[in-house]
Amino acid sequence: MSKNIDISKKVKPLGDRVLIKEDINSKEKKTASGIIIPITVNEDKGGKKGEIVAIGEGHYEDGKLIPISVKIGDEVLFQWGDKIQIDGEEYYIVRESELLAILK
Repeated sequence: MSKNIDISKKVKPLGDRVLIKEDINSKEKKTASGIIIPITVNEDKGGKKGEIVAIGEGHYEDGKLIPISVKIGDEVLFQWGDKIQIDGEEYYIVRESELLAILK
């Protein structure tokens, strides 16, 4: 988790955006017969799973700040976002409204 604290000091998403570190292991799938479909198979249509590592302050509605409802460390499902690289690692910047679910 210390890596996440370091990244949240380097990047502060603005407004209602969050910074997500994608769980690349979630892309690898196994069939019922035990065949592993590797990450290299390009299947970008489904949702991605990742962990929130930094959050913005929220958005303003009628002059009032509405804080973000997720927190650092939440595991979420998302479909798209802007991919960026920080210190050689890939992250996604995603609006809170584009998050599909918080995974429990």
